[in-house]
Amino acid sequence: MQVLGSRIVVAAFDGWNDAGEAASGAVEQIGDTGQYDLVHAVDPELYFDYQWARPTLERAPDGTRSLRWPRARMLRPAGSAEEPRLWLLTGTEPARAWQSFSAEFIDAALREDVTGFVTLGAMLSDVPHTRPISIFASSENSEVRDALGIERSTYEGPIGILSALEHAAEGAGIPALSLWANVPHYVQTGGSSPKATLALLDRLHEVTGVDVPRSELATEAAVWEATIDAAAAEDEEMAAYIEQLEAKRDTWDAPDASGEAIAQAFERFFRRNGEGPGDHRPGDHKR
Repeated sequence: MQVLGSRIVVAAFDGWNDAGEAASGAVEQIGDTGQYDLVHAVDPELYFDYQWARPTLERAPDGTRSLRWPRARMLRPAGSAEEPRLWLLTGTEPARAWQSFSAEFIDAALREDVTGFVTLGAMLSDVPHTRPISIFASSENSEVRDALGIERSTYEGPIGILSALEHAAEGAGIPALSLWANVPHYVQTGGSSPKATLALLDRLHEVTGVDVPRSELATEAAVWEATIDAAAAEDEEMAAYIEQLEAKRDTWDAPDASGEAIAQAFERFFRRNGEGPGDHRPGDHKR
């Protein structure tokens, strides 16, 4: 675990890089387990397109109303907890000026003497909900790959802010890696995917040595899976499709773990959503 050091940033952003809210849910789970202090927050006027990420109007308990603007911020664990420790970088993916956005947060990380950088993402994939959620880990840093036994991604194509941050971190001498969860694309619950969040936290523990309390996530994951089972029991076509995915997963022994498979999954995802370099939406186009 020493390849990432003991002061590690964990980054996740809302949007397309966050299928089933799995990545943002993991960071939220970390934040809920302790006290955190604000390190740095960007000026939303510089980076966000309010037509994509609209401000919201909120009412306080006393009846007053206020505007909540899109945000991105870095948080530091409070107190003098034993290391290793996790800094959190989270918010809405910026719509513009990604190089400046990345530079702001990498400068903040350097001021905090951060020693490692981990990005979390989740993508819709052709995988069954009944099997363990596969997590693809990759890094451009050869020392990180050798130490953790992970791959170098073969993906080429459009990217999102997570990739830009990783690139900036490596450029500043901070070892970086990414963890991506594969979320079943046929699950149309409109909410979170706690099973994928749990899988990301488990893998994060393996690469950082930091054990984040899971609270009710295991129970929520079981309920999530049971709910989909119930829906499939009433839909023969859905049940047959899930059986095909199960057979594929069992035969290939989790093929999503290979760099080539994850690249193909991203390309299928882009085609399914009609995305391309000139048709960008909020979210992460990642390797």
